[in-house]
Amino acid sequence: MGAVTRIESARTGPTQRGVMVTSDNEKYWYNLTTKAVERGFQSPAIDRAGPFDTEEEAANAPALLAERSRRWAEEEARADE
Repeated sequence: MGAVTRIESARTGPTQRGVMVTSDNEKYWYNLTTKAVERGFQSPAIDRAGPFDTEEEAANAPALLAERSRRWAEEEARADE
């Protein structure tokens, strides 16, 4: 079962303190093998990056992951000084 995530869509089920919730199975994922955006758990976890709230965010996953990796490498380099 995926983590419960806050969303603003009214199409999902129960609420917690008035906020609609959904599982990660309702989110978008970027498949690292096929380079395709998927909705829900269509592929094995090892092949997925995400979750993302929108299809557009998932499509931009490669750039986002590259930027995060660059920042982490810079932080590590500074920590090693």
